[in-house]
Amino acid sequence: MATSTYSVLRGTRVPALLLCAAAVLTACGDERPGAAGAPTQRDGGVPTPRVDGTAPSSGASPYVEPGVIDGAPHNRENNAYRRPAEVSLSGRAAAWDEAARIHPVLKRLWETKKWDAFSVRTELVDKLGYEDRLDVQEQYPTAEGDQEGALIGLSVGDDACVTGYIGATGFGADVNGRFPETGCVTPPTGH
Repeated sequence: MATSTYSVLRGTRVPALLLCAAAVLTACGDERPGAAGAPTQRDGGVPTPRVDGTAPSSGASPYVEPGVIDGAPHNRENNAYRRPAEVSLSGRAAAWDEAARIHPVLKRLWETKKWDAFSVRTELVDKLGYEDRLDVQEQYPTAEGDQEGALIGLSVGDDACVTGYIGATGFGADVNGRFPETGCVTPPTGH
């Protein structure tokens, strides 16, 4: 009796299928060499962990406040003392008028290199009459040491401030609300 090709193939299908399944299952759990995170082999055939130059990430903070750029947890509440209060439109307009009056005085003081707190206060009181509403103090020290110059805070109306500075690097004045701890003087940075 002659055997057909069909009957020969039919008899070898099951063993061939079993061999393929066994081959696939024996490699189960092994990673291909060169795959991301797979061990590599160096001279001697000892598997070593792959190093791709990046450190593992600790993951994102579980708490990120809205509006915080760097994602630091509790950044807003830790720096609340550095955020000025809101200012009314009328208060802002009045404060910009006062800032415009202060600017030429600061410019003159800066050009003559008189930026110590006493000289700045004396000039602002004598020229502009700000005695009651004015606070002038030395600049805050930094990691590099004491800074030459003065910080200026002028209360304007019920809710506005002119905050200014003058020192070796320059001068300026800005308008904002009051700070919770320092009034109209810009508070120091924390750390």
